[in-house]
Amino acid sequence: MRAAVKQGRSRVWGVLALWVVVLAVALPFSGELADVTRNRVVDYLPANADSTQVARIQETLPGGGSTDLVLVYHREGGLTAADRAEADAQRDRIAGEHRLTTRPEAVPSPDGSTLMYPVSTTEVDPDGPARVAYVERIRETVRGGDGLTAEVGGPAAAATDADEVFESLDGPLLWTTVTVVAVLLVLIYRSPLLWMVPLFAAGAANFLANATVYALHQGFGLTVTGQSTAVMAILVFGAGTDYALLLVARYREELRRHERPYQAMTAALRGCGPAVLASSGTVAAGLLCLLVADLNSSRGMGPIAAVGVLCALVAMTTLLPALLVLLGRRVFWPLVPAYGSEPRVRRSLFAAMGSSAGRRPVTVLLTGAAVLGALALGSLNLPGPLKQEDSYVTTPESVTAQTILTRSFPGQSSRPLDVVVPTKTADTALARIRGTARVVSAEPGRSAGGWTEVSVLARDQPESAGERTTIKALRATLDGLGGHVGGPSAQQLDMEVSNNADLRRVVPLVVLSVLLILIVLLRSLVAPLLLVAAVIAVWAASLGIGGLVFGPLFGFEGTDPGLPLLSFVFLVALGVDYGIFLMHRMREESLAGAEPAAAALTALHTTGGVIASAGLVLAATFGVLLSMPMVALAEMGFFIAVGVLLDTFLVRTYLVTAASVALGRKVWWPGPLGRPPLQPAAGGTQATPGTQGTPDPLKVP
Repeated sequence: MRAAVKQGRSRVWGVLALWVVVLAVALPFSGELADVTRNRVVDYLPANADSTQVARIQETLPGGGSTDLVLVYHREGGLTAADRAEADAQRDRIAGEHRLTTRPEAVPSPDGSTLMYPVSTTEVDPDGPARVAYVERIRETVRGGDGLTAEVGGPAAAATDADEVFESLDGPLLWTTVTVVAVLLVLIYRSPLLWMVPLFAAGAANFLANATVYALHQGFGLTVTGQSTAVMAILVFGAGTDYALLLVARYREELRRHERPYQAMTAALRGCGPAVLASSGTVAAGLLCLLVADLNSSRGMGPIAAVGVLCALVAMTTLLPALLVLLGRRVFWPLVPAYGSEPRVRRSLFAAMGSSAGRRPVTVLLTGAAVLGALALGSLNLPGPLKQEDSYVTTPESVTAQTILTRSFPGQSSRPLDVVVPTKTADTALARIRGTARVVSAEPGRSAGGWTEVSVLARDQPESAGERTTIKALRATLDGLGGHVGGPSAQQLDMEVSNNADLRRVVPLVVLSVLLILIVLLRSLVAPLLLVAAVIAVWAASLGIGGLVFGPLFGFEGTDPGLPLLSFVFLVALGVDYGIFLMHRMREESLAGAEPAAAALTALHTTGGVIASAGLVLAATFGVLLSMPMVALAEMGFFIAVGVLLDTFLVRTYLVTAASVALGRKVWWPGPLGRPPLQPAAGGTQATPGTQGTPDPLKVP
């Protein structure tokens, strides 16, 4: 016994030493991840998109891509002569301090309330670090006052504002997530010490995940965006805490059966390890389906999110057990599970919920399906595509400037379209462009490397339906001439097209891959179909709830084009994750001889607390995104949080349980459990449900 204990302690210290080495290597690289994160629209787009081609060609032109701004001066009721003089003076100062492409000329609005000065330079790389300082210097020069509003807008200003927003995410997102998880763990464990251990392990997993993603970027050119790193951090803490809840609950049970913590932890890992491995593997497989997406941001999101889940798995099955064993039973103080003691038996909320589903399973199933279907109808009320000016929760200066321009220049665009054409066909292309309906002007610009840039001004406002029609018409006009249409509006259009194509490509692959994994794990066809159908219904209902509250409650003016795809992948993967916990236990009960109804109710009773705790933690961590200043992140956080809660407290508790009771043995068809037994099973577990298995972490032991 002493030799075994000594060997166990050696292994624990070995694991801790290994993690010290891993973190020592990972920490420097983890800090480098922010430097390779990119948030340009072209970083999200496919490499073959028309607007991406324009951006790349512009980089080869003299001076590279142009950095474009718009100076906006506005006074309600009309600009005065002094206002115009001050605006001209500030324009002259900017022209004298910077090497501009042309001297900016004032463009007055029809009502006389606004002056617009287009400012363009090639001395500053629009995607380089100098762009931020350049925009800030311009903003220091452009000043209003005494009723005169002076703003700096345009593509370069919008990019600078976006960079500042994404840079502000890292600290607040991480610390808000840590705080939320800490509070929930204190409430769940009711211990002043225990909550720190899973949180420390999750923090270590986060450093490891950051370093791994940085290595993937350096080695394979993986696209890293602010959105993907934010979601990865949420998954590390959310999924990691889920695995910790399951492990700690089982470990606490085993401490009552084993004298030594090492023995108890070994038994706990053997008991819940397969379920944790299966669930995390299923989540990672579902996320990796995003690798077939055409959109750069979605394709990069898949492996980045999968890295977060797998790093959380590694930390929670190695570092967390080692720390718990080292700290011993005292980590559970004041509710220390003594060796040989029995947990306090109390009626579980989930036993009551399961009983109600078991009495009228068909009625419960039909009612729940009707509720989900009614909620899904709300998706018809989702707002249209999210425009650039509506992308922020709080309005930055570039958006304020664009709003003024949209209101002051009705029927006229304030943002040119970027067109590049082969120089050998430039004259023909220019004539065709000028002859395109709804094009106000087209002026050739720089030429080099066989390409010529043309600045095209459309009649309609940016990102309006009319401008989209103009972009499509220009692309059709240039077909055969080798030209491309780009710029912010064209990039948004290409992003929507790519997202729609990815939705048709990725969704079937996710469903098929998850379904196949579940078939192998559960050795059944009906049970996997039931779980997948349930999570798809949850996704549809979540979209519907978003449609009901986004505009009226949150004031969101649009929906991020990538949201349906990403929310589907995450909700299906994470929802099936919880389904594995429930169905795996149900299968264990059936193998032990329980009748189908008893097996379903016992599985719900014994895993309901774990699933509820995990669902609350995961929903809360994704809910943190609602406090972020980006509408796309807030929308994603809302969808996934609501979906996880629906899945936890409605679908898993009532619908899956009710369906399992109603189907009986058919739920395991065509496997052996799907056939009636040849003779009554002896020593089955048809006694009181919940008398064995994983304890409820919400109950006082």
